[in-house]
Amino acid sequence: MKPVKVGICGLGTVGSGSFNILRNNAEEITRRVGRSIVVEQVGMRRDNDACDTTGVNITRDIFDVVNNPEIDIVLELIGGTSVAKELVLTAIKNGKHVVTANKALIAEHGNEIFARAQEKGVIVAFEAAVAGGIPIIKSLREGLSANRIEWLAGIINGTGNFILTEMSEKGRDFDDVLKEAQALGYAEADPTFDVEGIDAAHKLTILASIAFGIPLQFEKTYTEGISRITSEDVAFARDLGYAIKHLGIANRTKHGIELRVHPTLISNKQLLANVNGVMNAVMVKGDAVGPTLTYGAGAGAMPTGSSVVADVIDVARTLTADPTNRVPHLAFQADALSDVNILPIEEIECGFFLNMTIQDRAGVLANITQILSKNGISIESLIQREREGSDLVPLVVMTHDVKERSMNAAIAEIEALPDVAGTVQRIRVETLA
Repeated sequence: MKPVKVGICGLGTVGSGSFNILRNNAEEITRRVGRSIVVEQVGMRRDNDACDTTGVNITRDIFDVVNNPEIDIVLELIGGTSVAKELVLTAIKNGKHVVTANKALIAEHGNEIFARAQEKGVIVAFEAAVAGGIPIIKSLREGLSANRIEWLAGIINGTGNFILTEMSEKGRDFDDVLKEAQALGYAEADPTFDVEGIDAAHKLTILASIAFGIPLQFEKTYTEGISRITSEDVAFARDLGYAIKHLGIANRTKHGIELRVHPTLISNKQLLANVNGVMNAVMVKGDAVGPTLTYGAGAGAMPTGSSVVADVIDVARTLTADPTNRVPHLAFQADALSDVNILPIEEIECGFFLNMTIQDRAGVLANITQILSKNGISIESLIQREREGSDLVPLVVMTHDVKERSMNAAIAEIEALPDVAGTVQRIRVETLA
């Protein structure tokens, strides 16, 4: 059969990794597909010394690639959402299949993109958009398709995981570790997307849609970052037998679906608690298979390129297949997506870790426990330690499960007490059972 011709838009970190894998593993890929896959054209603004593009048609206008009649599959690897969206929709309009690593594009505009792709009978593949080299989308969409997914929870941002790991293992402060993460290239000059949870929320939105068969709903995903986590929080959590991880959690309940990204205490006995550094991992619980864990590199040229090229191989295998028999973009048939209620964060129910600073005097602890009791909150454990030479001491409270709405009310009352200094640090606790 004639070769499958690929056009790459963007030859940055992911683009160069994908290009080199397609070149270096060409023989192996041909054996898997039954025909060769060749890079026909590359659209890039500047040259990349990581790739030998000798003999490849190079253009500085990425739209030349999607308008090239010779190209079968377009790789959108430029990032962002505005130009990338126009590029992808143009490729679809021209009847080309698309492979992308762009989580923001899929999370925010995927519903429209998939609808257009279905109309044209083309595929939009996006394995690399979540967790880099980990094949979690294929696992959810195909490997676990016999299951009713109950919940999933993941460490899906390597930058945040690196920061929390350093804080835990070395007792360092957030700002100090963030500077190192930027120096190492793990964090951008503006780290907001990583440390405030936006990147993870994009990824969670995609995973939840595939897991539960619901439309992509990024705007309903509760998002909270790690910038307020202190080394003291980490130390107290460790003393209690917990690690603090920045998790994306999607949970099916009888009242609706929880979509939330936030710092979370999980038991040190959990596998996720021991995923450290820049690594990613996703736990998924299906009703038939039970809990599963997928672990690996969540970013980087070659790991992410691995997922991009795997998608190219999948698309190449289906080029002659009837579009109606392909695996649906979001795992469920497009006309069978459910309009399930997405729960606001106030309605979720979990345990809480509360860290506050109080005056070391009689009656303060009693006032706090009375407020918790009045709001229906039961205490699981409590730590109070002295600070030498100070009347202010830290108090840490672990609670049993309670609705967030009740906890919000209790925290507001506690912070209003004259003997409580500053704000109450609140971190949710998950059992992942």
